[in-house]
Amino acid sequence: QVQLVESGGGLVETGGSLRLSCAASGRTNSNYIMGWFRQAPGKEREFVAAISASGGQIYYVDSVKGRFTISRDNAKNTVYLQMNSLKPEDTAVYYCAADNGRFFFIRRVLDSKSYDYWGPGTQVTVSS
Repeated sequence: QVQLVESGGGLVETGGSLRLSCAASGRTNSNYIMGWFRQAPGKEREFVAAISASGGQIYYVDSVKGRFTISRDNAKNTVYLQMNSLKPEDTAVYYCAADNGRFFFIRRVLDSKSYDYWGPGTQVTVSS
């Protein structure tokens, strides 16, 4: 089992920045593909970004490209999501997830069903 805990959420004004962290514990190793998803009130959970086990492959949803950066520190079992130029439409609960799949296929990392472990989420609110 792997436990994931997100932190770093909060309230920020439009144009501001936040850095989310996702700390993994339990049967952790550096071989998990890690993803960030978000869910706004009344909407379905949507993919935000994913990073391969080595960090060499990264994918973002179009709406956050150029504003968000995903990274990982395998020595610390932690994944980050740096969010800049935040917009009100970025308001959501943000979840990190771990996928023990071997290959970083785009179709796979986009699909929440591919992920085996999830954190409880952290709220991000962007005021207009």
